[in-house]
Amino acid sequence: MKVSWGQVFAWRMRRQYLDPRSQPTASEIAGRLCGVQAQVWSAAELAVALRQSAPDRESVNREFADLSLMKTWAMRGTLHLLKPSEAGAYLSLMETTAFWLKPSWQRVSGVTPRQIDELTDKVSDILDGAVLTRDQLVTQVVADKRFAGMEDRLRSGWGQVLKPLAWRGVLCHGPNQGNKITFARPESQFPDWRKRPEPDEAAPVVIEAYLGAYGPATPEVFDRWLSLNGSSKPRLRQWFGDMGDRLTEVDVEGRRALMLTEHVDELAGIAECRGVRLLGGFDQYVLGPGTKDEVLLPKEHRAAVSRTSGWISPILVVDGRIVAVWDVSGDEVVVSPFPGGGPLPLKELEKEAAHVARASGLSRMTVRVA
Repeated sequence: MKVSWGQVFAWRMRRQYLDPRSQPTASEIAGRLCGVQAQVWSAAELAVALRQSAPDRESVNREFADLSLMKTWAMRGTLHLLKPSEAGAYLSLMETTAFWLKPSWQRVSGVTPRQIDELTDKVSDILDGAVLTRDQLVTQVVADKRFAGMEDRLRSGWGQVLKPLAWRGVLCHGPNQGNKITFARPESQFPDWRKRPEPDEAAPVVIEAYLGAYGPATPEVFDRWLSLNGSSKPRLRQWFGDMGDRLTEVDVEGRRALMLTEHVDELAGIAECRGVRLLGGFDQYVLGPGTKDEVLLPKEHRAAVSRTSGWISPILVVDGRIVAVWDVSGDEVVVSPFPGGGPLPLKELEKEAAHVARASGLSRMTVRVA
């Protein structure tokens, strides 16, 4: 089957609650998008609110507080908001990347795989029924002489030593205590937490969820989203191969990619994408397919979106493609178009700016094109 990129973008917009907007909950959005990146909490709040026809600015905080959402290190080693009932499948696949087994990581960190295993057991015991700040957790861990030499790494905000524990399901973020983060054990914290499935059982669940929001896609694009291409290539091929007739290959203007068979007819029948959307930083619309997708984001403009230190800029999407970045200055949305693009649809931009204002809790915002 042959489809156009305009159809693909329109289908993704629909699946990602972007066009048309409706009133999904924060946990429904996180479920559909395979998580909402939460390295920057305000970016997660905006990503959810912009997908709601009547932005509910408190929905993320409310649903995190009532345990409908959990925050943990997941895809690409970054913090995400996930539904507790679904998180185990994503974490199971992340554990297969096993970066702590690589000699290069061990040389830099000074931590051995055996120590990661021992630390997993130790933290699991400490967090059984407890919610602790980082300081409280580390203090208890390093009281055990086996881990005394790991104190600096355990206190690091990057969490490199703690990520394997998150992927093994023994640690996640708990509610903040003032400006201090806390850690909890998912099994103790979340009534909806389910035991992590084995990777081969988790893979079809995650692949189906991913293609249901970001398809059509190749296994390589899926793995870049999941682990920055850290998965075993034979295992990745097996995961997709085992999906059998649940997947169908489609031709998108010469690029062959896979789609859930149940969605093929809907994709074939959808009209090409038309319209404007202002999306915030770290939005899943670009993180799902990745900033290296040159149809979505031309290579020459990638640096404007994917910036230093992993920062992903707020984006302007016109007819499904990224054509500009934007920022807020006072009560203005300042749009910086990519060079060589056509004129921007100012009336539609003004409507989007009004939606950004509502999602940000402001009375109004105007648009200025830089």
